[in-house]
Amino acid sequence: MSENPFSLWVYLSQSPLLWLTVTLLTYAITDAVSLATGRHALANPVLHSIWIIGAFLMLTGTSYTTYFGGAQFVHFLLGPATVALAVPLYENRKQVVAAMLPMLVALIIGSITAIVSVVLLAEAAGLPREVVLSLAPKSVTAGVAMGISESLHADPSLTAVAVVITGIMGAIIVTPLMNLIGITDFPARGFAVGIAAHGIGTARAFQVDAVAGTFSGIAMGLNALVTSFLVPLAATLLAR
Repeated sequence: MSENPFSLWVYLSQSPLLWLTVTLLTYAITDAVSLATGRHALANPVLHSIWIIGAFLMLTGTSYTTYFGGAQFVHFLLGPATVALAVPLYENRKQVVAAMLPMLVALIIGSITAIVSVVLLAEAAGLPREVVLSLAPKSVTAGVAMGISESLHADPSLTAVAVVITGIMGAIIVTPLMNLIGITDFPARGFAVGIAAHGIGTARAFQVDAVAGTFSGIAMGLNALVTSFLVPLAATLLAR
């Protein structure tokens, strides 16, 4: 009889439905806490979902491979969620067209800054070349960043970690930082966080304002395109 609970857990732990439920339930709880705090920056649901699920996996001795067997269903929805950003883009199309030129200037400057800053800091810290290349695309969405890293024969896993950390940090500091320096224009705030903090920052932007989220989504998509050209160029320059 004493072995029954353990046997039941072994059975449940192999079920993809369990880990999908754990993922959705954890995010629902952390999002409710975030809402209760008035969407406070430090109550970011992505940040707290990561450590809660990570701690649960460690306590239960569950491998990431087993966990991802269920979580992959959420991962699959990243594609449709990204495509769905076209809806607010269409609804705010007039405002987007009017700001096209400033956006292109900000895109180029922001993309270059995101790449050059992390490369210089990594080089100054004496990190290996593979690590430097892995960190370079940290400001674009994970799928694109890992593809860039793999094409440069860097470490896609390290790139994924850097992307998540960058996104969470951007989502946490964007609102306090923009308030501190007095930037109240939501298109500008959204576009800035989209360039710097990709999808996680975009999710935060939508929590604050729909227009900010729209411009953040645009920046996220365009930055992925520009960065896919700039990072290989930076790798070529570093190799000389």
